[in-house]
Amino acid sequence: MSEGEYKISDTQGKFLQVVKKGRKLNDPDWTSGRILLSNKRLVLAGNGGKRTIPLSEVDGLKGRYDVNQAVASVSDYLSVEFGDNVVLLGPNTDIDEFETDFYGALLNQEMILTKHPAVEGGVVQDTEWEKARIKITEEMVNVAIASGTFVGIELDDIGGVDRAARTVKGQQRTVLEVEHTQGDTSVQTYISGDTRRATLLESLLRKGERKNEGGVELNEVEKEVLMALYSGVSPFEIPDFLGMDVDEVESIFERLIEVDVLEEVRKRREVSLKTRGRNIASESINEK
Repeated sequence: MSEGEYKISDTQGKFLQVVKKGRKLNDPDWTSGRILLSNKRLVLAGNGGKRTIPLSEVDGLKGRYDVNQAVASVSDYLSVEFGDNVVLLGPNTDIDEFETDFYGALLNQEMILTKHPAVEGGVVQDTEWEKARIKITEEMVNVAIASGTFVGIELDDIGGVDRAARTVKGQQRTVLEVEHTQGDTSVQTYISGDTRRATLLESLLRKGERKNEGGVELNEVEKEVLMALYSGVSPFEIPDFLGMDVDEVESIFERLIEVDVLEEVRKRREVSLKTRGRNIASESINEK
């Protein structure tokens, strides 16, 4: 390896190219071999030879890219976009761990600009843009701001991600507006970087956003409980507030914990809304 290069992941697996110079390939098939990821390049080595893809050329990591039955039959793989090409990777290791390693190789210690909190509790803050560096883990995007502030954006706590063009330090730049929680407060953190960096980070953050989309069938009573919690009613006051039996409320709490809408704070019975719960409650209130 070259000076300053180090290995991040080295595993057996399979890979195939599905797009070459902007053209979809007809009926491609998997090649078995070695998948090596360093902080500077991706190396794919099979019986047909070795291919090296510099990480500086990678501009997208995506999920499924079904083009034929051979691809559709594989449950876990990662799509790597570079230039006008797309290669699929199916490592013989945990795909989420490998994807985290890949995002880390692309983004760790990269310089960004951030504004935190840009919005807190629905109120726009008079916060300045600052330089920061990012580090990716399987659970979160860590943002270390030059002034000493540390922001952890948990991927399963992302309520929404918007991409906008804003004036940043006198220039029009791409800005990612990330809604998440800090303690019990909803905040928005703004992140800006060059187009490639912003696109890669947006792809990762939207994975977290998708996890927290509604997608849960709730009855009207369950929605009423969520809206009450969302409006600030204490879990202990829900029975009186909604005129319900305590045991019925306990049963609803159990159900909402099971479907990952609430999290239990302590037994008998304190709960708090998770991001998915906030989204469902907000949608339900808007429908009223």
